[in-house]
Amino acid sequence: MWPDAEKTRGMLDDARQGDAKAVDRLLTEFRGPLRRVVDLRLDPVLARRVDASDIVQDVLLEANQRLTEYLRSPKMPFHLWLRHLAQDRIIDTHRRHRLAQRRSLDREQPIERPAWADDSSMQLAAALVDTEQTPASAAIHRELERRLDTALQELEDDDRDIILMRHHEQLSNQDVASALGLTEAAASMRYLRALRKLRAILMPEPK
Repeated sequence: MWPDAEKTRGMLDDARQGDAKAVDRLLTEFRGPLRRVVDLRLDPVLARRVDASDIVQDVLLEANQRLTEYLRSPKMPFHLWLRHLAQDRIIDTHRRHRLAQRRSLDREQPIERPAWADDSSMQLAAALVDTEQTPASAAIHRELERRLDTALQELEDDDRDIILMRHHEQLSNQDVASALGLTEAAASMRYLRALRKLRAILMPEPK
């Protein structure tokens, strides 16, 4: 999902040398991945009122304004810094709209599936649920997708977030650890616990 690390380093080096075109190329390269981060975390009801592209544009403008500061002392990889800016913007957007219009938003029902309901979800569901005993069919795939969508929504925020980071944003365990301020071992354990919880929801033990 994220641009090639070597290519990114080259653009960052050029930007550090004052190449304005390199800055434009850099931000353009990350527009698509940033849109993915926003889509994954924007409430489906709120997404009908707020254009995700506007949030992405705001993030890129902020990144452009703060790029010199980042280049002077990068404390994390560039893509993690950008997604951190995006998450802050998403939190502010949710807070502003849900506090200002809580009643009207909460009365609405999402008409679209969450942004995580894609091929990544299907691959995750197939890894967690044994489908070998049943003939493969479109109906089975649709049911698996529906069950996974429901299960992800039932997870606590921290558990859902780490699964989205690993499977939908395709972040490495090292990146996840850096983004969450954890050791790699702790990030790995949190991810495994989240998967166990997700599997327990998908395949509850018989009573």
